[in-house]
Amino acid sequence: MNTHQSDKPLDWVIRFAPLIHAGGAVLDLACGNGRHANYLAGVGHIVTAVDRNLSGFTRIGNNDFYELIEADLEDGSEWPLRSRRFKAIIVTNYLYRPLFPAIIDALDTNGILIYETFSLGNAKYGRPSNPDFLLTPGELLSVCKNKLRVIAFEEGLIENPTRAVKQRICAINRSRNGEPASI
Repeated sequence: MNTHQSDKPLDWVIRFAPLIHAGGAVLDLACGNGRHANYLAGVGHIVTAVDRNLSGFTRIGNNDFYELIEADLEDGSEWPLRSRRFKAIIVTNYLYRPLFPAIIDALDTNGILIYETFSLGNAKYGRPSNPDFLLTPGELLSVCKNKLRVIAFEEGLIENPTRAVKQRICAINRSRNGEPASI
């Protein structure tokens, strides 16, 4: 069975975190226990961590690097971050399709989206198994392709940290004035 949270950041996040503008504001959406928020705060980013329940969130280090927002992202309430923009948004092991437009809109110019979650076929290896919580083939790529510049995309069976079927993408926001984004 899959373990959704651990204390170690996912390899996908570690791999692409160096692309985030130094000291840039980062959003860890559906942050769980804070493993990615802690990792990114540890390398000097100011992190806004959002989850429905923050009771399991454990801060490591300087509290000045964290903003915690407890919000149910799926109850129909207004997007809790209003018009804020971030140099990076991290989403892992979470899928709520109605948030895709808000997530992309919250990326600042040249902001990095690092997203990894479960895909169809994962039921063979554990939870989630409900298709409502599993990406369809190429779905992350489709969501990003006309709005963001895709840096990397992977889809299929992964072995680490546990065996699962996932999609993961790293993409950069195109400039808001129509100019190409840079890295």
